[in-house]
Amino acid sequence: MRRNRRLTAAAVAVAAISVVATACTGSAENVSKDDPKANTTINFWHGWAQPNEVKAIKENVDRFEKAHPNIKVNVVGNINDDKLNQSLRSGGSNGPDVVSSFTTSNIGKFCSSGAFADLKPFIEKSKLDLEKTFPKVMLDYTQFEGKRCALPLLADAYGLYYNKDAFEKAGIKEAPKTYSELLTAAKALTKTKGDGYEQLGFMPAFHGYETTSEHYLGSWGPEYFDKDGKSQVAKDPAFADMFTTQKKMVDELGGLKKLEKYRNTFGDEFGAKHPFHTGQVAMQMDGEWRLGMAKDAKTPFKIGVAPMPVPDSQVADYGKGYLSGTVMGIAPQSKKQNAAWELVKFMTTDTKAVVEFSNGIHNVPSTFEALKSPDLKIEPEFKTFIDIARHPKSNTAAGAVNGATYLNTIQDFGYQYEKGTETDLKAGLDKLAKQIDTDIAKAK
Repeated sequence: MRRNRRLTAAAVAVAAISVVATACTGSAENVSKDDPKANTTINFWHGWAQPNEVKAIKENVDRFEKAHPNIKVNVVGNINDDKLNQSLRSGGSNGPDVVSSFTTSNIGKFCSSGAFADLKPFIEKSKLDLEKTFPKVMLDYTQFEGKRCALPLLADAYGLYYNKDAFEKAGIKEAPKTYSELLTAAKALTKTKGDGYEQLGFMPAFHGYETTSEHYLGSWGPEYFDKDGKSQVAKDPAFADMFTTQKKMVDELGGLKKLEKYRNTFGDEFGAKHPFHTGQVAMQMDGEWRLGMAKDAKTPFKIGVAPMPVPDSQVADYGKGYLSGTVMGIAPQSKKQNAAWELVKFMTTDTKAVVEFSNGIHNVPSTFEALKSPDLKIEPEFKTFIDIARHPKSNTAAGAVNGATYLNTIQDFGYQYEKGTETDLKAGLDKLAKQIDTDIAKAK
C-alpha cells in the first residue's frame, strides 16, 4: 500500500459511505449460518494493484486454500472505497464476502454505519485474544466506540528519510531528534538559487505530500476528543504547538509563496521523479513504502531513515510515530460470513501469512509475533519502521462517526494558518472545535 489514503480514496469514501449507512443498518445482527467446513467459494475484494502486491496476495490466498481445501477464494483487486460502497449497496452473489480498505480514518464510519459487519461473535467463537495478538494502536484504528468491525492487515509507519550525502556535505552528523533540530538541519541543507532553491532541506508545507496535519500530530500524540466525544483541538495544547511549529518552519525556510512555487516543480509523489529521489529535498516525511520506491528509482545518494522528530518537550519519547494501515472485515450482506471469517482470521493473525505478505509488499507487520519473526526480511533502514510500530507511544488519529471529515477540517484550517489568512491561532482553534462538533452532531 503506498498512497495517501485520506486525501485520495478517503475523499471519495466519505461521501459514498453515507449511502451505505442507510443500506446496511442493522446488518450486524445478520448472523450467518453457513458451515465453514462445507465446500464453498467466497469473494475477497482488496485495493492492491501493483504487480508485487497482486503476487503477494495470490501467494497468501494459495496458502489459505491449501490450509482450507473446502474454501475457494475469488480475488478481485484494485478496488477503492467507492467501488466497494457500490457493491455493498447492491449486494448479490457476485458481491464481496471479505472486504478491505486503506482508509483507516474512516473506521468510525465503517463500524457505526454497519458498512462492515460486527466481528465480535466471530472473535469470541475463535477465542482470539486481540490484546495479545495486535499492538494497541492497531486495535484502536480497527474499532469505533467499542464496536469492532475490522482487524489490521499490515501497517504503515511514518518516519524521516534523509539524504546521507547531503548531510555529510553540510556537516550534519545525525538525524534530528526534535523539531528545533529539524529546522536547524533544514536550514543548513537548503541551497537557494535565484528566487527559488537548488535544494530544500525539508518541505514543511501541508501540501508537501505526506506532511499532513494528522501525520505531523503523530509526533505530539494529542487527544482528539474527550470522553464525551467533544473536539479537543482548542484545549489540548498539542494542536496549537503543532501549528505554531509548522508555521515557524514555513516562514523560516522561505515563506509559503516561495515554497509553493518550488513545490510546483516536483514530480509525482508515487513516481520516479519524487523530489526526495531527485535530491530537490534533502529530508522527507514519508511511510515505509518510500524506501523501496527510492531504491527502485536508483537515487544517486545513500539513504538514511529515522523516526520523525518530536517536540522539544517530548525528547524522551523520540522513536514514536504515526501509524495507519489496511483494515479487513466481512461484508454484512454476505451469506458466507463464517467462511469469510476463516480468511480474515488467517490473513490477519497467521504469523507466516502476515510475515510473507509483509516481505512481499514491504509494509510493516501487524501482529506481535510477526514483528519479531526471524523470517522477516528486514533491511537496516526498514528496521526503523518496525521499531516505530513497536513503540508504546506511537499513535493514530481518533475515529469519528463522520470518518475522515473532521481530519479534513483540521487540515483545511492548517492551509489557512500557514498561508497567514488565519492569524489568531487561539480564536481559530476555538472556531475549529465548534465546527468539528457541529459536523459530528449532524452525522449522528
